[in-house]
Amino acid sequence: MAAVPTASVSKGTPVGLALVRDAEVLGAEPFFHEFIAGIERVLVPLGVPVLLQVVATVPQAVERMRAWARFGLVQGVILIDLLPGDERVALVKHLGLPCVVIGDPVTAGGLPAVWTQDEVAMRDVIAELAAAGHTHLGHVGGPAQMAHTIIRRRTFETVAAEHGIRTTSFDGDYSEAAGVRAVTALAALDQRPTALVFDNDVMALGALHEAARLGLAVPAELSLVAWDDSALCQLAAPPLSAVSHDVQELGELVGHTLAGALSGDEPHTVKAAPARLTVRRSSR
Repeated sequence: MAAVPTASVSKGTPVGLALVRDAEVLGAEPFFHEFIAGIERVLVPLGVPVLLQVVATVPQAVERMRAWARFGLVQGVILIDLLPGDERVALVKHLGLPCVVIGDPVTAGGLPAVWTQDEVAMRDVIAELAAAGHTHLGHVGGPAQMAHTIIRRRTFETVAAEHGIRTTSFDGDYSEAAGVRAVTALAALDQRPTALVFDNDVMALGALHEAARLGLAVPAELSLVAWDDSALCQLAAPPLSAVSHDVQELGELVGHTLAGALSGDEPHTVKAAPARLTVRRSSR
């Protein structure tokens, strides 16, 4: 990748990420630790640290970004987990802050974006499960209002229908408890899915533990697939099949895109390589 011009980069002034997350969930989720490490690998050598602040709601994130801009505390921002028509997009444009969106270019509203092509990965997962003979699949999503959750759920249902597969959906919050709740609800169904796809690794791990408690054999009676492969997936018993991509590499891509935005590059969308399913012993 070509060297990023640094004439407009202010050394020592951070870029901000106001992350809407429950602090407990964030502490258990490996994704963001790897992701931020990748961003810092690009930005820190340019003299630009990353300021991460965890907030409970989108309005709190909006107020945090307003304060950052008012007092000149950041020179740019990273937006992630956006909602359709998200007010943060209009705010960043109004404030004139250089920015990168991690998400669907439509949601980014013309801002620089890095898109992980979730629909491509979900299509591959459903095709693999269909080939394994599953006829009823479940999806345990992240917060239902998030744009990437909507994209994954829509793709899940559309592609399953193309294969003649029945679907059941559950809404989660990325916590281990959400995975437990999903399997508890599943066990109560007269006709339950034989495979579940989770929007992160922590929910899948909770489901694995609950399946063992309920006496559901994995994968003989229930296959489990996590999103975002991690050490948690690899060390589970049995190891969890997972949608896998290099999260630090994704962070580096975001870092380069934001560095370009700080230097005045024209807004554009960068497509990250689609994630691929890594099959382990939790699925058949």
